[in-house]
Amino acid sequence: MASFAAIQNEGFTVISNSLLRYYPSLKISEIEAMLLLQLESFKQANNFFPSDNDLSGRMNLSPVEVSQLIQDLIDKKLLELGQKRDREGRITNFYDLKPLYQKLDTIIDERDTNAYDQVYSGEGTKKRESVNPLQELVRQFEIEFGRLLSPIEKQEIAAWLNIDHYNPEIVKLALREAILAQVYNFKYVDRILLNWQRHGLTTTDQIKNFLQRN
Repeated sequence: MASFAAIQNEGFTVISNSLLRYYPSLKISEIEAMLLLQLESFKQANNFFPSDNDLSGRMNLSPVEVSQLIQDLIDKKLLELGQKRDREGRITNFYDLKPLYQKLDTIIDERDTNAYDQVYSGEGTKKRESVNPLQELVRQFEIEFGRLLSPIEKQEIAAWLNIDHYNPEIVKLALREAILAQVYNFKYVDRILLNWQRHGLTTTDQIKNFLQRN
């Protein structure tokens, strides 16, 4: 029996939970999902273009079957075959998993938006705004931070709305305070929101008065 040390020597692969959780929404089979996991594993080992034989050796598939599955994933726009130049100027091929993670990002966005819609429509006393508050906040954070948000950051905004039940306008005020302090990260915004919560500030007017006094 192999020792744990021997298993450790094989190394570990970091896998996105979003792939494990949402691959059925990608309309792919378990075999295709496993192939994507194998490609990620090779990528993390700095092998960006494993051969069909390399992949076949890790799966119960022939090289021909692997080749067909890769083509299927390319056709489904979850995988791309890219090219780049190495240090010697030679053109090399690589498998690009970016389309996969972009699709997962979209799935997470749709899930979080639907979750907010359910909470918002359930209140019954408010009319739904033409712009979804979650999407509006995501856009505002991206504009202020000067970059696209990660899926985890988008989930954090959704949690502020759905779990902590912060008013979107209060989140905007916290973002503004972070920008004024030139601190461009979510932990700082979260600390601002928690500080206001500790002071019992629940409306934008209360917060504005608080900021004027401090």
